[in-house]
Formats: sequence, structure tokens, C-alpha cells
Amino acid sequence: MAEATTGSIAKGATLNHISRESTDIRRLANFYKQIFGFEEIESPNFGDFKVIWLNLPSAFALHLIERDPTTKLPEGPWSATSAVADPSHIRRGHHICFSVSNFESFVHTLKEKGIENFESSVPNRGVKQVFFFDPDGNGLEVASLPPQQ
Repeated sequence: MAEATTGSIAKGATLNHISRESTDIRRLANFYKQIFGFEEIESPNFGDFKVIWLNLPSAFALHLIERDPTTKLPEGPWSATSAVADPSHIRRGHHICFSVSNFESFVHTLKEKGIENFESSVPNRGVKQVFFFDPDGNGLEVASLPPQQ
């Protein structure tokens, strides 16, 4: 394999935003605000479709985009033909992962809110994980911070 030249790679790349398409962007925005503490920020007016932009300070933005009813793409796992609604399947599928310093209390909050989840851990790393779905069926993971070495 040829080595990449210095000028061909993106230098200083950082995560800017993640977007999610939804038929109910308000419901999805409320979920991310309540569960992760996202803040709603000023969103542009695209005219023919609605958006809600959220920001997680010191992390990244989440852009929620009103679903185009003319597309043929599945909206999320809930519209798939296989049984993927089990949170234990997320760890091998598409998901977004957040890290938190209050892992145990975070999991407790999920349970209090009745959010079905699956707990696991990273082998030989001391990192705990919890997997669950947002209201549209997008896979989410929350991981504990690694133990101090």
C-alpha cells in the first residue's frame, strides 16, 4: 500500500455535527435535551423543510432535519424488516457514543424514565457501557470514563 502524502490528509479534523432525519424533530430535540443536556441554538430557515440545531457544549452539534416524505429510505431501525428493536444489538450496529463521568446515575435516570437499555462493558478496559434507542430508533451508547491509570 502506498504511503499517503502529507498534503492528502485532513489536518486538524474535528467532529462538527451529526445529523438525524425525523418525522418529528421537536420530539427528538426534546429527548436529546432531556437525556444529554443539549442546548437548542439558532437554526437557519431552509424554507422547504424544518431543522432544529442542538449543541452539546465542548463536544459537537446535532442537526435534526425534517424527513423528506418522498424518500424511500427507512426512517430507522423501527422501520426495518428484522427484529432490531433489542438494545443488545446496538453494540454491533450503527450508533453514536457519548462518554459521561456519572455513569451509574445516568443509567439510573434511563431506568427511571422507562427507557429500555442493555448494559455491557469493554473487555479488559474497565469501561462500562449502556445501549439504548432514541425515540426514532437510532442506536445510542453511553460509556463510563476509563479508570485512571
